[in-house]
Amino acid sequence: MIRIFERYLVEVVERYDLCPWARGAREGGEVAVEVVWGTPSLDAWVSAAEELLARPATRVAMVIAPELVITPSDLHAVRGNVALRIPTAGVAEFHPEARLDLSTPPKLVPFVRRSPDPLLQLVPLALLDQVRGAPSAASLQQQAQILGGVAAPPKLDVAARIARANHSMLTEMHGDFTRVLQAIREDRDTSYARVGISASLRP
Repeated sequence: MIRIFERYLVEVVERYDLCPWARGAREGGEVAVEVVWGTPSLDAWVSAAEELLARPATRVAMVIAPELVITPSDLHAVRGNVALRIPTAGVAEFHPEARLDLSTPPKLVPFVRRSPDPLLQLVPLALLDQVRGAPSAASLQQQAQILGGVAAPPKLDVAARIARANHSMLTEMHGDFTRVLQAIREDRDTSYARVGISASLRP
């Protein structure tokens, strides 16, 4: 199961540069992973996440539920409840069933997070604050210069820049991206069946 997750991390997240810090965190031993089995309770999600975040080296905590049958909207609700219980971390959900929507960068985000199994990613807010930075605000004079074409507009924050970069890349490469995801999914299904792990999604 961890092998499948690592395939996803290397062949999808790192290969397509979905997150500029992913490779460094993995190679530095800063990605901590825990598995919760069956249909985890909220307490199980929270306990696993807190244990991972308590490790000194953890910069990214991944809690994976390989047997969980859940819709994307229900997993989003789980994410919200975990975030309320762990207010010191940013929480994001990843789900195997996310449709491709290239209409805007924000609407593409669920597809970018199309993982082999349902999972929650947690990152300490202190680290997010370090890398995000606030978008620069333009003064009235700068705004006039921007509108007049004399000055460049203020830079987007890092999350928005990453979303735009992913949108640009996947607009061109979503076919190849989808084929890689499918290959990992087939490996997952075969491997899980071999060791008796039930599917996280029913056909």
